[in-house]
Amino acid sequence: MWINEYMAGRARNADVATVGEVITANNGRVAVGSTKNYDALPVIAPSGIAYVPVAGASTIVMEGAGGAVCLGVIAAPPEPLEAGELMLYSAGGASIVLKNNGKVLINGREVS
Repeated sequence: MWINEYMAGRARNADVATVGEVITANNGRVAVGSTKNYDALPVIAPSGIAYVPVAGASTIVMEGAGGAVCLGVIAAPPEPLEAGELMLYSAGGASIVLKNNGKVLINGREVS
């Protein structure tokens, strides 16, 4: 997966990875408070997914020779998932769940 290759390349030169808190987020960049404050960090996400973390969310920042990046937020899904299931959800409560049995739930309702 491209993100693993990208991070593996950066990890060789990584100085530190730290847990922080999102202070502000705008246009795919975040300010993070940690042992050190970071401004306008790019947010790493899988290809085809873009998101803006919510202020106050816990996050991981990795520093390397190429600069610092926000690796994403540390969060548990709002409802239990079985191993292998996938949920996309927003801070406003919208969700899409891909179930292991082939069902798709949008905002809790099964669609076919």
